[in-house]
Amino acid sequence: MISNATKSVIVGTAGHIDHGKSALVEALTGTHPDRLAEEKRRGITIDLGFAFLEENGVRFGFVDVPGHERFVSNMLAGATGIDVLLLVIAADESIKPQTREHFDICRLLGIQRGVVALTKSDLVDSDTLELVRLEAEEFLRGSFLENAPLVPVSAKTGAGLGELKKALREAAANATAKDAARYFRLPIDRAFAMKGFGSVVTGTLISGSVGAGDEVELFPSGERLRVRGVQSGGKAVERATPGQRTAVNLAGIDHTALKRGMVLTTPGKFRKTRRMDARLELLASARKMKQGTRVHFHAGTAETIAEVFFHGQKELQPGRSAFANLKLQDEILVLPGDRFILRQFSPVVTIGGGVVLDPLARRPMLRDTHRVAFLETLERSNREEVLATMTERALFGLGYEEVVAHTTWIDNEIHGAAEKLSAAGRVKTVSAEPLVLVSQKVFEDVRKKTLEKVEKFQKENPLLPGILREDLRASLGRRVRAETFRAALEELVTQKKLDSPGELVKKAGSEIALQPEEAKAKDQIEAAFASAGLAVPSVKEVLAKLAVETKRSEKLLHILLREKNLIRVSPELIFHRQALSDLREQLTSYKKAKGGRISVPVFKELTGITRKYAIPLLEYLDRERVTRREGDERVIL
Repeated sequence: MISNATKSVIVGTAGHIDHGKSALVEALTGTHPDRLAEEKRRGITIDLGFAFLEENGVRFGFVDVPGHERFVSNMLAGATGIDVLLLVIAADESIKPQTREHFDICRLLGIQRGVVALTKSDLVDSDTLELVRLEAEEFLRGSFLENAPLVPVSAKTGAGLGELKKALREAAANATAKDAARYFRLPIDRAFAMKGFGSVVTGTLISGSVGAGDEVELFPSGERLRVRGVQSGGKAVERATPGQRTAVNLAGIDHTALKRGMVLTTPGKFRKTRRMDARLELLASARKMKQGTRVHFHAGTAETIAEVFFHGQKELQPGRSAFANLKLQDEILVLPGDRFILRQFSPVVTIGGGVVLDPLARRPMLRDTHRVAFLETLERSNREEVLATMTERALFGLGYEEVVAHTTWIDNEIHGAAEKLSAAGRVKTVSAEPLVLVSQKVFEDVRKKTLEKVEKFQKENPLLPGILREDLRASLGRRVRAETFRAALEELVTQKKLDSPGELVKKAGSEIALQPEEAKAKDQIEAAFASAGLAVPSVKEVLAKLAVETKRSEKLLHILLREKNLIRVSPELIFHRQALSDLREQLTSYKKAKGGRISVPVFKELTGITRKYAIPLLEYLDRERVTRREGDERVIL
């Protein structure tokens, strides 16, 4: 079991073919990393090899990558998650083409620390060794390895191995620890079946942790899988933590469905993509890149084809950088801050790389003139500024899940930034759980329009007490989220600018003011139904006798219905509330005198009405739980 106090560090080898990378790893760890029969037969590393070393509180995971130019794509897969670079330069050959390409790749991937091993030192004299040292120092000048230790070693004699281990320990001590509190992510570099276990994948655990019983999501398919077990360094562990070479045994999937380039993550947090915005850097040795150039794209362990489109310029000169939108041929998972490598389409050589800024970018549009400013904010600004800018660009508002997918921030980071921005009046939290943010400008606009819509409605409909809440929300358009509408309405009610009784919304303190002829007509409508008892006239017949026009008379009828002075029993029949109250009393008296059951004919005789009224009334009484139908009779409740 790995101690919690043990620091896990990934060491990646890099260098030209046959410069002794694999032999050096074996000399350091006692394990030869070449695992394929063809590799051992040919004496070169074709695919990734792994070995482990633990000493002085540091657990080193060595990723031995191939040096042959034909296998650089495998090298790129192995470079994922490297904390410390072990750059290998053979003393008998010095710096060669793959030395340069591997080093360019490591620099573009943002690796910050490393050690240089001058291998095969036993094959050269001291003068030659010193010359190689000087050439290496010149080659590394101005890079992240400018002040790195250059250690002459011999895997054959063991000379210099102690000094090399010491240099690796010092580099590991200064390496930034990966965060186990973040979301789990494991780019897959190998997948295979193990007898008795089933499907197993391996990779370098970039962030978060994983243990048996966890549910994980497989990208790009989105399939949810269960973890059966976890190993690190060939040993079973309860949980694997960041910086460890990790093997995950997965249930419910065949190993043939798992491939290098896929990623395991915390479920439900991220989204696959075919477009991203990034800061792209072109190597000084590359040719200038034009708009729409097709390239080989490598990120993590994934490889695909990309088309490059620059923001605000048509081409990129060698040695320069620019903001670019990358359109990918295949769906992959990349996250902000991820490094990537670009290789020329043909001939295939490394020409540049960069860092992902927005992993879920839209297609570039001429009208999106603020895109460059937004990318500059993502690249340079603090968390609060980024969240504020994202919220301002989100016309529909910004939900918690969207923030996570675009930033990878964890819960306390999102809520902390949102609270600071809310306190500063830059964003409005329109829902706390789940969190939904809108810019203060958008919120003020919704608030203003909500008030204007209510005022306009009441001006155009003076006989109606207010607008239905859902009709008001719909009138604001689809761009306004339900959470934003609710928050704006609640604030207007709190400020006593609007009232919202039940399902209606109206201006605060407003009442229906009837004209004298409208008040008279309203009384006439009520009187017509009150005097009719249960043999009520049709609505059309009653309204036709009024002095006001039909549109106003219908609104007066609706007022009486809302006041419950009139009650609609069926689409065609309306009764006065007193008539229905009297009917209830009649049924109560009937029950006392003649029992609790009544048939339709008896009900008609009791009330003196025809079947036209009797059936709708009995169905109404059933709905009101005054009666209950049993066969052809009603039970009076």
